[in-house]
Order: sequence, then structure tokens, then C-alpha cells
Amino acid sequence: MSTRLEHANITVPDIDAAISFLKLIDPAFVVRRDETPEGSYRWVHIGNDDFYIALQQSHIGSTPQPPHRAYTNYGVNHLAWVVDDLGGVIERLEAAGCKQSVEAVTHPHRKHAYYFDHSGMEWEFIEYLSDNPEERNEYR
Repeated sequence: MSTRLEHANITVPDIDAAISFLKLIDPAFVVRRDETPEGSYRWVHIGNDDFYIALQQSHIGSTPQPPHRAYTNYGVNHLAWVVDDLGGVIERLEAAGCKQSVEAVTHPHRKHAYYFDHSGMEWEFIEYLSDNPEERNEYR
């Protein structure tokens, strides 16, 4: 067995908006679980059979702050998704009004792009153009 990331758990300001955003990335993503236990906060698992994102509301009684400022404050800066068709993902994101973050560096063996969701969180999308790990993981 190899080590791999099974899920990420993030608190979002609007779970339904986050679900819509994640379905732009991969329309085949499904909500695996959606619960609001009595007296508690809502949480959702969305993804596929191998991987999912756990979305949750802020804990009841908490005072949530806006998303942290990426690359400035401690915390996760972005999550990156490997996609088969970066152009298609970009088209869906832009049609939904999502804004590009930084311009990605050109690389001969991968294409990638950075976009913000509507809550201001940054996401990266990568399409690999090679199956060779030495080429895919080369940094310039």
C-alpha cells in the first residue's frame, strides 16, 4: 500500500456554493454524505469512490473569520487537483464567474492554473502532459 491523501476537511462559508464549485472541477463528483446532526453544524462529503473533500459549516457558537490570506497567514494556501482537461475546467470556472489567481509558469510536461472560488479560497488545477515522473515532477 502506498501513502496517499484520502480527503481534506475544510470549513466553508456556504456549503452549497462549495458543492457547486467542486462540481465545476468534476461534474461526476457526488455528495457521499450530507448531515446536520441535531444541535450541531452541517457537514458534507463530496468526491468519488477514492477521494473526497469534507466540507463543514463553522461550529455552532463560533465567530468565523474570512478565509486566511494565502501565502501570508499560516494555513493551507491552496489544494491542487489533477484534471484530464484543464481547458474544460477553466471554461466552466470562468463561465461561473470564478477569477484567476496568479499566472501559472509554463512547463513542457504539465499545464496548470490557479483560480479563486466565490468565497476567496484559491485552488490549483494541473493537467499532466507526460506519464514520466521525472518529467512531471521536474521544477524549473
